Amino acid sequence: MDNDLIIVFVTCPEDKAENIAETLISEKYAACVNISPVKSVYIWQEKLCKDGEALLIIKSTSSAYPRLEDRIKQIHPYDVPEIVALKADAVQPDYLAWVKSQISSP
Repeated sequence: MDNDLIIVFVTCPEDKAENIAETLISEKYAACVNISPVKSVYIWQEKLCKDGEALLIIKSTSSAYPRLEDRIKQIHPYDVPEIVALKADAVQPDYLAWVKSQISSP
């Protein structure tokens, strides 16, 4: 089985995290989303920001990524959401099969 598992990192306001995760799962863009609280430090509009956010760790496939990215941008409240995808070097075959079974084809 071809390994096209990707892990997508997205930060968002904590109060929006579950809604974004549930949307991505119910609409079959992702198989699983972990939500973890994080503290983000960054510069936005020339101002140092320190914010409590949620980190979404999204399991999907590289073939679904373009649709996943578009959907995240539609439902995310930030002007420039963080959307970073990494290809998995290795994945347990049964887990990969389950991920693929959860994601709808275009």
